[in-house]
Amino acid sequence: MKKTMHRTILGLAAILLAAVQAPAVAKPPLVLAAASLQESLSAAANAWAARRHERPVLSFAASSALARQVEAGVPADLFVSADEAWMDDVQRKGMVRAGTRVSFLRNQLVLIAPAGRGARMTIGRGFPLARALGRGRLAMADPDAVPAGRYGKAALTALGVWPAVAGRVVRAESVRAALALVARGEAPYGIVYATDARAERGVRVVGTFPAGSHPAITYPVALLKGGSAEAERFRRFLISPAGKAIFRRYGFGTR
Repeated sequence: MKKTMHRTILGLAAILLAAVQAPAVAKPPLVLAAASLQESLSAAANAWAARRHERPVLSFAASSALARQVEAGVPADLFVSADEAWMDDVQRKGMVRAGTRVSFLRNQLVLIAPAGRGARMTIGRGFPLARALGRGRLAMADPDAVPAGRYGKAALTALGVWPAVAGRVVRAESVRAALALVARGEAPYGIVYATDARAERGVRVVGTFPAGSHPAITYPVALLKGGSAEAERFRRFLISPAGKAIFRRYGFGTR
């Protein structure tokens, strides 16, 4: 009996010692990314996992909402913004690891309508968007906060159209929410990124905004303070030729 108990105690001690000595299992990186990156970044994460890495956890939302999460102390590893301004904000507050910020993607701004509807428009100064809306409304990401909305407002302002449509804008929480409103036919027109329109069969592009009508649409990525070594390796993959090739397949330009 004593021998059996002795062996049991030794066995438990060995298990506990192994548990103490076993290396902690590293958590996969948490990536906060602009809503417009859903398909492309998911594909990049899958490609990374195929290289025998832990697949990163991806959280998508408007860049404005994600920046506020970072500033509130959410323990994320990487931040990918749809504009420079929100990354600037996070960086000014000391949340970005020095030397890791890179602007690596580009996009275009387009006018969309539900599939099979909406007249094609040549977008230029004074183009007849207000008349085309009829009694409908224009779906946009919030033009006061969300990058796609801010780009859209800048373009409409530069083209002299904003005053005529400002009161008819549906302010969506993200560019994907604006996209969904048009896809469901709840808005006759919307302003989104070209990559969003490409990802949604329920809409069609009816016009492309001139590049000079709004600030350049660029996407910076950065490792956040406290970001893991594995997150840094994933960041480097995203900005590598292999990573950029994935984003180009989804319609993004690369830098």
